[in-house]
Amino acid sequence: MKNVYSCAAALVIAAICLTISLYGQASTQSHGSFDFNADGVIFQAADTNTRVVMRFRMQNWATYTTRTQAEDDELDLSAGSTDLVTRRLRLRFGGSLYDPRLTFNLQLSFSRSDMDWTDTQFPNIIRDAMVFWNFNKHLQVSFGQTKLPGNRQRVISSADLEVPDRSIVNGAFNLDRDFGFQGFWRPVDGDVVLNLRGAISSGDGRNQPAISGGGLAYTARMEVLPFGAFENGGDYFEGDIMRESTPKVSIGVSYQHNENQTKTRGTLGKALYAQRTANVLYADALLKYQGFSLYTEYAQRSADNPITYKDTTKKDYSAVFVGSGYMAQATYIFPSMWNIGMRYAVVDAGSQLAGLSEYTKQTSIAGVVGYYINRHRIKTNFEFGTNQFLLYNKANARESNLYGRFNVEFGI
Repeated sequence: MKNVYSCAAALVIAAICLTISLYGQASTQSHGSFDFNADGVIFQAADTNTRVVMRFRMQNWATYTTRTQAEDDELDLSAGSTDLVTRRLRLRFGGSLYDPRLTFNLQLSFSRSDMDWTDTQFPNIIRDAMVFWNFNKHLQVSFGQTKLPGNRQRVISSADLEVPDRSIVNGAFNLDRDFGFQGFWRPVDGDVVLNLRGAISSGDGRNQPAISGGGLAYTARMEVLPFGAFENGGDYFEGDIMRESTPKVSIGVSYQHNENQTKTRGTLGKALYAQRTANVLYADALLKYQGFSLYTEYAQRSADNPITYKDTTKKDYSAVFVGSGYMAQATYIFPSMWNIGMRYAVVDAGSQLAGLSEYTKQTSIAGVVGYYINRHRIKTNFEFGTNQFLLYNKANARESNLYGRFNVEFGI
């Protein structure tokens, strides 16, 4: 463990030293600039072609969850689990180097839950390491590791959510980060906007070692904004902070074909005992108007023969999670910057998983109330809700629990 934190500390120091070095070089050659504003800590050369923005964020939360109990039991509010944790702690660098069209995004994570520790058993510190070439504001290609163009709630930064964490639908089906090539093209811009995104990637997630055999993931996404662009890119942060003066809508569809994936959820999850090929379909829609925001999404994953076994005894197994899910979330931000919201989400495992512990239907219902101190950069909120489980393997028995979560987001 000490080696892990020593490595993390070394990376932070190296990243800061690199930034200072870049600034120092710019200053010796010409008079650069240093600034701190809403964008972050900014180092910029005099010719403005080299510009590095440094940001950090931390998310602290306290969660109390009651014991999971059967439907007919008396209400039991005793603790099933208590989670007091720094959920996310990240350091991010971005900007342009040498040419304003050549940009980059580097993001490092340092909290245990941010490192995929449970599934990988090693500190997965690098989250984003991406280089972009921007032909113009409507055409971009990139290479490296970052989020795939999947469902909107996953692509939205966790710092820009209205509920402390993403929904169970995202947890079960999201495409997450991967390494490869990506492209963005906006062929239509005006009263109607059309965005096209695509990616060819490893299909096995971030920071993976070489994997025997072939198999890549192919991901595509299309978005239509029938009433024009959202103010300040509002289709990619939750809540109508900008209070759109006219209704704005975005409709998106994502699809991924992942050949010979090695994990239960594609780029995430535990390792499979044999490679499998899976397909994921996502559809989502967003509406914002005068402080009100409505977001909904549908997801589905399919795979032939999703269950893999360690040996012929079939005692130990690992399975691609197949099934479907849907979610709806409605929120309102008052002019005072207080906000309220509700979320309803369902994840239904596919019948191919019959007999396994994963063969359940989970429903999550949550409410949230919060306050924006500095929009999404500094905010606090409280979430309360229930998780309900329909156990298909136990004659459709029902279980449930309650939870409350206090959350603080702080950063630049």
